[in-house]
Amino acid sequence: QMLEDEVYQVVKTCRYTSWAFREIVCDHNYMEASDCSKTFRGHVPIYMISGTIKHPIDAGYRITTVVFFTPEERIMKATEAHQRGYGVGNTPTRVILRSSRSALATYTQTVAGVPMKVFKTSTIFEKQWLTARVDAVAACPVLDGHSVSFTPTMITWRLPQHIDPLMSSGRVQLLEVYLGINGQRLDPTEMPAKLSADVSYIIVQIPVGADGGYFKSHIQGNRYLLSYTIEPMLELLWTEDGEDTRYKVLFPITTPLLSLNLQVFDNTVPKQRVFKVVLGHFAPDVALMNITFPSEVLTIAQCHARGFNVREQVSPNSSLKVFILEVPFTDPAVLQSRGMGFIVYSLHLTFGLLVLNEFATFSHTAYLEATLEDRVPPSVSGGCDYQNFYVLVKHGTSDFNFQAMVGKRLLTPGLAQQYGYTENGTHFNLVVPFAAPDVEFEAITPTSIRTRIDVILKDPETNVPITDFSMACNFFLPLTECFPNGTITTLAVKLESVPSLNPSELTLHDPTCGPVYSDDRYAYFVFTANSCGTTRKFLPNAMLYENDISVPHDLETKSASDSEEAEFA
Repeated sequence: QMLEDEVYQVVKTCRYTSWAFREIVCDHNYMEASDCSKTFRGHVPIYMISGTIKHPIDAGYRITTVVFFTPEERIMKATEAHQRGYGVGNTPTRVILRSSRSALATYTQTVAGVPMKVFKTSTIFEKQWLTARVDAVAACPVLDGHSVSFTPTMITWRLPQHIDPLMSSGRVQLLEVYLGINGQRLDPTEMPAKLSADVSYIIVQIPVGADGGYFKSHIQGNRYLLSYTIEPMLELLWTEDGEDTRYKVLFPITTPLLSLNLQVFDNTVPKQRVFKVVLGHFAPDVALMNITFPSEVLTIAQCHARGFNVREQVSPNSSLKVFILEVPFTDPAVLQSRGMGFIVYSLHLTFGLLVLNEFATFSHTAYLEATLEDRVPPSVSGGCDYQNFYVLVKHGTSDFNFQAMVGKRLLTPGLAQQYGYTENGTHFNLVVPFAAPDVEFEAITPTSIRTRIDVILKDPETNVPITDFSMACNFFLPLTECFPNGTITTLAVKLESVPSLNPSELTLHDPTCGPVYSDDRYAYFVFTANSCGTTRKFLPNAMLYENDISVPHDLETKSASDSEEAEFA
């Protein structure tokens, strides 16, 4: 809580033009005339009831009577004039009279073809046996086809240069002309209107939609119409017989109803798989309330929750706006139909709209359609025989660009040649041996081996897989053979489940008996039946020789990360 009031010092400078001898204001609902009368300066004749004399005026004068010219004279006491709504007053230096444009004391006079409302008075001041009379007159243009004309894009306002009720001679010199909007003078650099003059008129041309005005919506039988309103101001200063007059007209103009055909702009790019529709143009007083689809009506909040993008956007060149809607092709409101090699997506919708303040509802229907090639992604299939994998890759539709990975390697032209690549325009084939480097060994038995081939098709730009394919087959392969001379051979295969195994480190039961050949996938042993720790067992019809292949204990302990023991028979 503040203990003391805080004091802020603010400096503001306002500039006012000096009063003219006569000031006339024409506003949209009243007209006013004020005279800096010589009566109050003590320089004009003073009229006694019995005659005319010149005499200085003091503060004892008061307004008693007002004479209105319609154009016939109508005399009212000052109190009656106030009661009838006329403004009559004075300051020490000015007389001020005000009237509504529709008052009975006004009359219409045509000036240079332009009808004008005229308010003409004489104000009587009295003091004992003395009277003083001050004349005041205002003339204001009336909005009609002679003063204002319209085109769909332009408003033209003509004000007579010589306003007869305000000028009594031909010795008039126009000193200043200012144009403004909403009562504020405009700098020429920011002026949205064009100001010109000819022999008879001062001409103001205002583009429909210029800054300072506003549009208003109207609905007639679900038909959308617009009007545009702006209040230009003309301020003139002229001199006549040494006395200057400042004449200010604030002239609100509303166009006739403009027929604005609402347009639906279909900005859909089919490959993006989203309907994008723009509806407009609307005045700011229109709101989008809901959207009707074939099977449901959604509020704007429900549209957002559904994943639609609904927004409004104001035109950069005017105050008009458009509504923008984006609906993905995957939404249930979008209908689909298939043809020969293409899909047609269609969207029927009705925009529910409301003119604010008046609560007038109207609607506009739109139909959108987009056609896409029936996108079929590439696919992989295959089979195997006793020694090979056979892989078939179908290209799919042309909008899919892909690269093929066989195992962990990219299918380059060189690798494709190794695997018997053939192409016929819609697909290609590969023949991959079961023991090829890009094949994984899954499991073994004494007489066979189970191997698997993996093929992945991926997008070359994003590296995202489009589809993947795996196929495993059992191939006959005797891993151990016995020969009549007592020689035994065996093949140890590195399985996918033991990726850290080094086949060259494998030994038979006797650790000194290693492979005669090894690489990163195989170890091949050759030994005799009575060596390398081979044991034998007599069976009824045969003799069984046994040995085992393993990693020596010291190497197994050394490799702490390898927790699984590989055993081969």
